[in-house]
Amino acid sequence: MNQPVAHAELIATFKRAQADAAHKQGLIKAVGAKGPKAIQAAVDTAAKAAKRRDSYAEKLAALGVVLKD
Repeated sequence: MNQPVAHAELIATFKRAQADAAHKQGLIKAVGAKGPKAIQAAVDTAAKAAKRRDSYAEKLAALGVVLKD
């Protein structure tokens, strides 16, 4: 696989992870009325998604790819 294609795939994966993290962060507000267990589950899920997003961002930074938000 050549470098530009690999970078494009990694960027696409990062963007999906970024959208997933934002969605799961929004779920925390949505389950607010369902109780503390539901809130904690949503917080844990959002934290995992943010960690995954940050991992892809680190990989892109190591390759020298700068993303604009």
